[in-house]
Amino acid sequence: MVKKILLPILFLLAVNIGFAQRFDGGVLAGFNASQVEGDTYKGYHKPGVVAGFYVETDIAPAIFAAMEIKYSQKGARKKVTSKDPEKYIMRLNYIDLPIYMAFRTSNNSAVIAGLSTGFLLSAVEKDEYGEFPPEDQNEFNTIDLEPLIGFQFDFMDNIKADLRFSMSVLPIRGKPVNTNYYWQNNQFNNVITLSLYYQISR
Repeated sequence: MVKKILLPILFLLAVNIGFAQRFDGGVLAGFNASQVEGDTYKGYHKPGVVAGFYVETDIAPAIFAAMEIKYSQKGARKKVTSKDPEKYIMRLNYIDLPIYMAFRTSNNSAVIAGLSTGFLLSAVEKDEYGEFPPEDQNEFNTIDLEPLIGFQFDFMDNIKADLRFSMSVLPIRGKPVNTNYYWQNNQFNNVITLSLYYQISR
């Protein structure tokens, strides 16, 4: 797992250094609103933090390509009501490596589309009694693959906002042998992300 994460990081750094005259880069931070398809709950009720680095380069006057490496919190949360007070929280922590193309629609906006590979760092499920005991825990897949589409808007010379939607195409966990109150089918991450990007190099 460590090698799978470190190799893309080293590659990203090598590309940025080797092509420093052509690449711009910086830091990013934001929030996820997440849900998991395949559970018994609906709605983007699970907030999470996003933080990392990015590099990008122009490949045509109206097109640029970008890569990112970032820490990303995903998962699911049951909305508790007075009629249904039972709690459920799924916390999934990933290192994500998105690669995407961006098409400029104006001088300060662009539409993006690409693919993000996620490497699972940790997974926890909890209810009103705390973390699930070992006998009730079910492993998640360590790799997540999410096509993404979104929009970027430059509102300062070196700061832009990014709003994107992504959803797994591979299950993060397969269908259970016996269905239960919180898990009935193959499960997939479903995420809306809003981030700010600060460009360091220009």
